[in-house]
Amino acid sequence: MAAQTISEGTIASVQDREARNRQFIRIWLYLVLVVLAAIVIVGGATRMTGSGLSITEWKPIHGVIPPIGQAEWMEEFDKYRQIPQYEQLNKGMSLSEFKQIFWWEWAHRVLARGVGFLVALPLAFFWLTGRLERRLKPRMVGILALGGLQGAVGWWMVASGLVDRVDVSQYRLATHLTLACIIFAAVMYVARGLAVYSEAPANRRVQRFAGWFVLLVFIQIYLGALVAGLDAGLSYNTWPLMDGAVIPGDLFPIQPIWHNFFENPKTVQFVHRLFAYFVFVVAIWQAMTSMRQCPGTTHARRAVLLAVLVALQAAIGISTLLMHVPISLGLLHQGFAIVILGFAVAHWRATKGAYPLETAVVAER
Repeated sequence: MAAQTISEGTIASVQDREARNRQFIRIWLYLVLVVLAAIVIVGGATRMTGSGLSITEWKPIHGVIPPIGQAEWMEEFDKYRQIPQYEQLNKGMSLSEFKQIFWWEWAHRVLARGVGFLVALPLAFFWLTGRLERRLKPRMVGILALGGLQGAVGWWMVASGLVDRVDVSQYRLATHLTLACIIFAAVMYVARGLAVYSEAPANRRVQRFAGWFVLLVFIQIYLGALVAGLDAGLSYNTWPLMDGAVIPGDLFPIQPIWHNFFENPKTVQFVHRLFAYFVFVVAIWQAMTSMRQCPGTTHARRAVLLAVLVALQAAIGISTLLMHVPISLGLLHQGFAIVILGFAVAHWRATKGAYPLETAVVAER
């Protein structure tokens, strides 16, 4: 009996230590999420101010240091004046005007590099000091690898606008933003898997619904990135009608037809609108299903709040369109999309409950 008591006391002590470690790791991951959201918003500002091509080279290390002195600024400006965007859109730009667009792109790149260190250094500390659970190690290494891939995708995107175009490819822009959102969602999923929940997991139907809804949010963000990449929001600024009709004409002038869904601004905006309606309907459906399947639970309340957030995002999107996409509303629309994605992922993870403590799993065996 004494040996059993000691064993149980030892297990409880180890579980308490695991719980404390999880709290520290969760706080770290929440900080990573804040920085990732800032990167997305600054990236949106970079796009909306036409600043993304102001730095024409990829210098992962040296690029952290901005130009110092007149000579270095002129050297950077001369490189920009050699690309089509300057020749066709910004010819005659002054050095002071160039600095305004340079700082947006520089801030975006520095934040992106900084978050790499924010993930890697604490990860090494938690790993080497034995504070990182085994199940988290491959997940965090995968997230770190995605971050490295994102840097390469970012340069791949910028490179598309340095030779034959005056802006970056909408395909590459959408890939870049979607990958950023995948990283954000992965960090959120792990962080919420380490949380402490007072309720039991929801049933499988609610869990699956929550997971599918996350996928819909990803698709809508991708469609929004295509809209941004084509500047499709700057035309057809009416609602609920578009070009004077519920279903506008001339949606498929490009051959083959599927190109219209990626290259025709009119079609891209229309699809983004339609899918927004679909996401809104599904959000309401999810709330109703959760209230029926898990009445009176936090799972149901979260689903209702998520539907409210989607409705608010729809209102922001409509306002952004009607006001011809001012930067403030455009950034709010993009930033709120990240909020909805984060909340949707957190809801999905919560319906499944927290990761079981490793000591609890060992004790059961």
